[in-house]
Amino acid sequence: MSETAMARLIEMEAQAQQGGGAERIAAQRARGKMTARERLEALLDPGTFFELDAFVAPRAGEAGPDGRRFLGDGVVVGWGQIDGRRIYVFAQDFTVLGGSIGETHGHKICKVLDLALENGAPVVGLNDSGGARIQEGVDALVACGEIFYRNTLASGVIPQISVIMGPCAGAAVYSPALTDFVVMVENTAQMFITGPDVIRAVTHQEISFEELGGAEAHHRLSGVAHLTAGNDVEALALVRRLLSFLPANNAEDPPRLPPIDPPDRADDELDHLVPDDPAQGYDMREVIHRVMDDGEFLEVQAGFAPHLVVGFARLGGHAVGLVAQQPAVLAGVLDIDAANKGSRFIRFCDCFNIPLITLADTPGFLPGVAQEHGGIIRHGAKMIYAYAEATVPKLSVITRKAYGGAYIVMSSKALRGDVCLAWPTAEIAVMGPAGAVNIVFRRELAQAEDAAAERVRLVQEYREQFANPYVAASRGHLDGVIAPRQTRPALIQALEALQNKRVRRPPRKHGNIPL
Repeated sequence: MSETAMARLIEMEAQAQQGGGAERIAAQRARGKMTARERLEALLDPGTFFELDAFVAPRAGEAGPDGRRFLGDGVVVGWGQIDGRRIYVFAQDFTVLGGSIGETHGHKICKVLDLALENGAPVVGLNDSGGARIQEGVDALVACGEIFYRNTLASGVIPQISVIMGPCAGAAVYSPALTDFVVMVENTAQMFITGPDVIRAVTHQEISFEELGGAEAHHRLSGVAHLTAGNDVEALALVRRLLSFLPANNAEDPPRLPPIDPPDRADDELDHLVPDDPAQGYDMREVIHRVMDDGEFLEVQAGFAPHLVVGFARLGGHAVGLVAQQPAVLAGVLDIDAANKGSRFIRFCDCFNIPLITLADTPGFLPGVAQEHGGIIRHGAKMIYAYAEATVPKLSVITRKAYGGAYIVMSSKALRGDVCLAWPTAEIAVMGPAGAVNIVFRRELAQAEDAAAERVRLVQEYREQFANPYVAASRGHLDGVIAPRQTRPALIQALEALQNKRVRRPPRKHGNIPL
């Protein structure tokens, strides 16, 4: 190669590396944000990034306001490795036209999505963009639409993770929303369809960017953000940890690690965890930490519908998905938000061959006019659908209450739970003993000389005859009643026995989940 050609290559590479220039890079860092290339270096194993389309630039008529045509067009794309496993990535560069999505910018992202889908590898998008590029008009909107189409094709085939590390506005928010997990950086990331200025003009409502679409709002109120982090480095570390539980695609099993935690480990503390008073709460996370390998648990959507806990852990070295009530919050009821949260997580695990562990302690669905009018029937049906549809190994443990429709929902035998266990403290019935007695024996109570004492007697009698796990076990609706300390060994044995589970379903294009 001639010296001239080599010099030209070096010049082009340097131009591509500089993004929007030193001044804009300094402004990016002043906001507490890393550059696109720095983020990729932090995310990927050292020296594994292979860049594509570094020299791509917008057409001559689509230059920036100052007439410059930036190489790369505001997004860095390619592939690399995380813990030695192949991954495809794109990182939007806010220093170039605010990371806005134009025609060539969108084509670069589409190329990476196509490669990830064709090669069966996860894709991670690092989003830092003002949205569709206004000066490119409909071409920018079409580019967004092409990305959405590929997100949809890849759904359930390869894991898709979006990291929001700056603004994500307008049409651009729908690509992250179509992916499996959204991670947001606190204080620097925002997601919204219309910003505060538009809301002020239309509704006369005053709201800040952070209140409208910040990480806290989407983690606790909307449920859009599955995970949040304090800064860019923490967010990228979360992505690496999340991927450690996931397979590369839907045709592979999740990665299994050699277990260090003994599979036969019993925990005597579990025998005393559930309070004697059925109205008293306890922390289901403690059950999870005591049962799972090394106490490790990556909780997802922790701030949204906190009365239902979902997330990833390992059991005997196997990656598993956890779905559990949280009795310490709203007594562990199921409501609209909990049903949506649980359904999406269950379906993700089923897509990617991740066994499901269900820990149930719920008094039922939340009563109330707002819930009924908000569509609790439709939303609750999503969770039924998700569990019934799932073909991965499904294991459940009822720790205490499992009443009414909520019992059925939580991976019961009727929905084809493979192994259903209960602790001796479990109560399984149409409703709680007190409520059942008030309905069934209302005449007797009305005529009793001491109604309070009679109610106590009848409640105890009902609990002994109906609301205990041995009734369900005698009819085969439970596979066993176990001492709480034996939960870990029992679940690991069941999981090992179900490793080769295969289920055939009637052929169909797809079901019609009650969305």
